[in-house]
Amino acid sequence: MTRAFLLPLCAAVAAVCAAGVASAEEQALVQGPRISITEADIQADSLRMPVEMRSIVLARPQTVMQIATNLYARRAMAESAEAQKLAQDPEVQAALRIARDKVLSDAYLAKLDKAHTPSAAAAEGLARNVYKAKPERFQAQEEVRARHILIAGEGDEQRAQAQKLLEEIKTGGDFAKLAREHSTDKGSAAKGGDLGFFGKGRMVPEFETAVFSLKNPGDLSGVVQSKFGYHIIQLQDRRPAGIRPYEEVREALIKEVRDAAIQEARVEEAQKMQLGVKINEEAIKAVAARYDALPKPAPTPVGK
Repeated sequence: MTRAFLLPLCAAVAAVCAAGVASAEEQALVQGPRISITEADIQADSLRMPVEMRSIVLARPQTVMQIATNLYARRAMAESAEAQKLAQDPEVQAALRIARDKVLSDAYLAKLDKAHTPSAAAAEGLARNVYKAKPERFQAQEEVRARHILIAGEGDEQRAQAQKLLEEIKTGGDFAKLAREHSTDKGSAAKGGDLGFFGKGRMVPEFETAVFSLKNPGDLSGVVQSKFGYHIIQLQDRRPAGIRPYEEVREALIKEVRDAAIQEARVEEAQKMQLGVKINEEAIKAVAARYDALPKPAPTPVGK
């Protein structure tokens, strides 16, 4: 049985199956003399997109129009291919079988997954059992939460700018506002300089030494130089080493036990389907030998 059968099903497939493609209204988005494209076609095509991107991409009318017209063109070409009897070509027939197998097996796996997904209450119970059984898994080192302002560069001008900002903060300046306006670390700047919680080994040495030497929330470092430039650091919180509380790991554990239940069901199903299967090793070697005899592409030169 192919290993691909055991891989987690694309979340997009499961989401669309749960929502029900058939619920889409069959109003034509693009209409031609013989064929049309509907919302159901758009939904089916959206399987190729990550779930989290679908609502963003398909919220734009221009994008929906582009996808619909592309699908129309493909369907029109497919109709022409049928008329020219291209579907009778053995290679095309094999490709169509593979495509059909993919769609139907994805639907089968979605149904299997749904049937074996633990209920919310069962998943909660299993997650708590895992947490109690192996508390050492959730041991965490001391962590701090900090925010910073970074002024990139190595010169006296950059150091002076960082020092000026530090003095402004010390006299009542709004750290988050100054971070958004001046920090060259744009990722954290958008969050007022917030870096979240982190332990030792996550930051460059100079930054780590400075932030872990701060004692109380609100404490400020001096101007700290690293390979990235000049930092102003403010401690926001400190979390001691110890076992992370259940509520902190709950969501990840619930996902873990649900994934494990689904994977176990898939393995069991795969084993059932392997019963009676015979592998023709000689035929497999012959296929590999034919491909091995084909010309190989020239290796790409190093550095290209």
